[in-house]
Amino acid sequence: MASRIHPSAHVEPTAELGAEVEIGPFCFVGGQVRLGDGTRLHHHASVEGDTVLGPGCEVFPYANLGGKTQDLKFKGGRPGVRIGERNVFREYVSVHAATNDGDRTVIGDGNTILAYSHVAHDCVVGSHIVMSNGVMLAGHVTVGDHAVIGGYGGVHQFCRIGAYAMLSATAKLVQDLPPFFIADGSPAVVRAYNKVGLERNGFTAEQLERVRQMFRILHRGGLNRTQALEQLAAHPAADSAEFRRMLEFAAGTARGLAPGGGV
Repeated sequence: MASRIHPSAHVEPTAELGAEVEIGPFCFVGGQVRLGDGTRLHHHASVEGDTVLGPGCEVFPYANLGGKTQDLKFKGGRPGVRIGERNVFREYVSVHAATNDGDRTVIGDGNTILAYSHVAHDCVVGSHIVMSNGVMLAGHVTVGDHAVIGGYGGVHQFCRIGAYAMLSATAKLVQDLPPFFIADGSPAVVRAYNKVGLERNGFTAEQLERVRQMFRILHRGGLNRTQALEQLAAHPAADSAEFRRMLEFAAGTARGLAPGGGV
């Protein structure tokens, strides 16, 4: 089936369109763009720059994907954006290109990014993530698979959010949020482990118990961070997938791990 392009849309002739692409009224598609099979651009959506969208993406009105970085260090060249398949970008979402020539802002598969959210230059966003309305990711932020970010949550430059973690609505994250945990507040602190989210993603009772034990060691054991991580590494379950994910995440932190807070 051929692509459907509304007569009022502007698609530059060097853009590459997959099969069954739908481009609505008043859309803009730049000359370096590649749109995967079955991608749909609603009216007034725009995709520009060196941007690739995988199959089955849906871009709602007034969203802009691939726009020039807002980083004042930009010196030119051809940075870009790489987006996987089956992503939804709701109204007024912006995803900016990387800053340096040849670098990419990257988004995985199956994500839902709600209205007015912003993914800044050089972010790496995983797969199956939900970002609610008005979420702001600053430059060089990394978000792990299956994470959830509540409405108007903000993430500082170079921070990381681990897989299966949740950042609550209106929270401001200025340090790394480990996998499996929930953080809230401004600045955000770890409040609990993400029991409901993990259950929804099929975690077993045994896996949940391991996550609970990690939470208690890190945030309820009265230990400093070094002591807590040493206890995790020496734990009988240290070879489990959950413990390994936590320890690897902690080892990779540059900004430090978000502290624990009261219940």
